[in-house]
Amino acid sequence: MADLRIAVLLPCYNEEAAIRQTIAGFRAALPGASIYVYDNNSTDQTCTVAAEAGAIVRCEKMQGKGHVVRRMFADVDADVYVMADGDATYDAAAAPELVRRLVEEQLDMVVGARQSEIEEAYRRGHRLGNRLFTGLLASLFGRTFTDIFSGYRVFSRRFVKSFPALSRGFETETEISVHALELAMPVGEVMTAYGARPEGSASKLSTYRDGWRILKTIVHLFRIERPVLFYGSIGVFLAALAMVLAIPLVVTYVQTGLVPRVPTAILVTGLMILASLCLFTGLILDTVVRGRREVRRLAYLALPAPGPKN
Repeated sequence: MADLRIAVLLPCYNEEAAIRQTIAGFRAALPGASIYVYDNNSTDQTCTVAAEAGAIVRCEKMQGKGHVVRRMFADVDADVYVMADGDATYDAAAAPELVRRLVEEQLDMVVGARQSEIEEAYRRGHRLGNRLFTGLLASLFGRTFTDIFSGYRVFSRRFVKSFPALSRGFETETEISVHALELAMPVGEVMTAYGARPEGSASKLSTYRDGWRILKTIVHLFRIERPVLFYGSIGVFLAALAMVLAIPLVVTYVQTGLVPRVPTAILVTGLMILASLCLFTGLILDTVVRGRREVRRLAYLALPAPGPKN
């Protein structure tokens, strides 16, 4: 691993109280790594403290973690990328193990799954939400990770340079996870300690607002990546509703030869037409998605895997 260029990426927003400790932790764990702090419009002295601690400080003016991740992945060139938050909650000492797993097993992403006994560090409400969203992601995409919201991840170059990074906020971790699942990338997880924030550092998470945005992101990605199942489910629902409404019409027609409820008949016809349109929309979009996925896969394969070259 000595000849690998390792970049530590730390997105930050008002982390003056924690950023020095975070930089020092990663400097000790990965002495040869370049440490980048990307400031996202902080109103405190985050940039000054980070520069004094020896980090390379850059700024992203578009507000939101997703925008910062997009900028970091586009600007920084390295063989291995270590991404963590600048709040000193993630265990920097675990970074060498995450990098080792990535390189020796030639993985494209290793997730530092959070494990904490401190209630203030990882609140029960957030743990429950994590489990619910993890289960939802598994049901929609077939497989998932233990901790899809962990901000502590190690990436290969080919992951970073093939990741479109379209999210704007904290839902970017969900997009990262889905990107790995959709391209069937080799990935891994390592349990890591998760601590409380230092005194003076406050969380930027909004449980309900960010939870709602994450749910919308999962549904949006499901619609894009699984169009047959998404639109097919809508079509099946509309067709079932139409058949339920049509049963009395059919019974009446068999008994009398008449269709007295014309508005209901028109509604049933419209519902069946919509159901057919949904089904064919899903089939057409599935072809488009397959082609787009092949292009992404080829872009991913154009870059070498991490670790020793055979």
